[in-house]
Amino acid sequence: MNDKKNLSRRSFIKASATTAAGVSLVGLAGCTEQVKSTSAGAFASGSDKIRVGLIGCGGRGTGAMANCVKSSPGIEVYAMGDVFQDRLDGSVKSLKNYKPDGNNAYSGNGVPPEVFNVPKERRFVGFDAFEKVIATDCDMVILATPPHFRPQHLKAAIEAGKHVFMEKPVAVDPVGIRSVIESSNIAKRKSLAIVAGTQRRHQKHYIELIKRVKNGDIGDIVSGQCYWNMGTLWSHKRQPGWSDMEYQLRNWLYYTWLSGDHIVEQHVHNIDVINWAIGANPVKCMGMGGRQVRTEPIYGNVFDHFAVEFEYPNGVKVSSMCRQTKGCTNNVSERVVGTKGTMHCDEGITGARPYKYDGPNPNPYVEEHAHLIASIRSGRPLNEGKRIAESTLCAIMGRMSAYTGRAMKFDWAMNASKLKLGPDNYEFGDLETVPVSVPGKTPLI
Repeated sequence: MNDKKNLSRRSFIKASATTAAGVSLVGLAGCTEQVKSTSAGAFASGSDKIRVGLIGCGGRGTGAMANCVKSSPGIEVYAMGDVFQDRLDGSVKSLKNYKPDGNNAYSGNGVPPEVFNVPKERRFVGFDAFEKVIATDCDMVILATPPHFRPQHLKAAIEAGKHVFMEKPVAVDPVGIRSVIESSNIAKRKSLAIVAGTQRRHQKHYIELIKRVKNGDIGDIVSGQCYWNMGTLWSHKRQPGWSDMEYQLRNWLYYTWLSGDHIVEQHVHNIDVINWAIGANPVKCMGMGGRQVRTEPIYGNVFDHFAVEFEYPNGVKVSSMCRQTKGCTNNVSERVVGTKGTMHCDEGITGARPYKYDGPNPNPYVEEHAHLIASIRSGRPLNEGKRIAESTLCAIMGRMSAYTGRAMKFDWAMNASKLKLGPDNYEFGDLETVPVSVPGKTPLI
């Protein structure tokens, strides 16, 4: 390395320490408990550099890695793994496609070449790729595979002493939720950070609005509504040579065992905001839904619409809707109604104490990583594991209620349900598609 690069590296590390000191962790209303640690600042080779491994190299994983690099100086892309070679190769190509804009910034998923350090020996393919990434000298991993694998991957990362950024949702069934909570408790004891991809918790205008709700600006909460109603998403046509397993993995959105269905995979964002505003999890729910438009086999076994009523402590009821149907009105939002006003997350607060946020609103996909990295370097690692596990369970219980036609209690889902989705072994070959659920006939497990 020449003197110019050495100087650049020293400046990079110095800037990272400044960034860590400048981010206020205490003021993050959406972030959960911080654990005091004595190990701040000692990472790769005893430097302030943080080496990051990527597990799951699809679009979201690649984007999350780029967001992480953009968030903080001193980040090194160190290892990558995916079940498919083409996904790994595509992610490498995207991350190496660096296009600076002349203002020390850049767009897209490309990262500066000096931070990309993933030689071929640290690029892994297969169902065990996650183990190989974790076994490298990385300090932190990004978990961005289909949600089914999140509990297993989180457990392995925490056992190995890695800090974690994990995409939402964090499981697809109650058994997985309990595993995530156990791993989060272990992370707390080991002073390891866990931040989840619920970026609204790190978004400035959401933080300011929820702060005012907590301060009583809308009075006592009496009801709420949340929505993720949108059009259809991508799908991949089956190619010659693809086994059932490969086909389902490449179309993971449409298989409940992989995605949890779209109420879990997507609508968890909105449900999490409602939980945040109310300050509690729902005690029970009643849901309905179906598969009216996306009926072709290419759409696996998921529903295309859900409607769930969640009941919170003190009798507060929240209407929840999500839909993925082409040609319909879209609505992605959250609203909380109080005795003195209403908070609408896209519009502000109306009522006795009106408020509209007009300050800076940095990219929350970058901010969540900035807060994570700053918490690690400060020695007070954020741990959002239990919180996002509980919000994910709320979405899961809504799905379970809609699938079975049965009312659902949070405590039962958390502590008693034995539902565990997916095959016993992960291997390419035959894999039968579980039939679409039928309310009133599908059993509650």
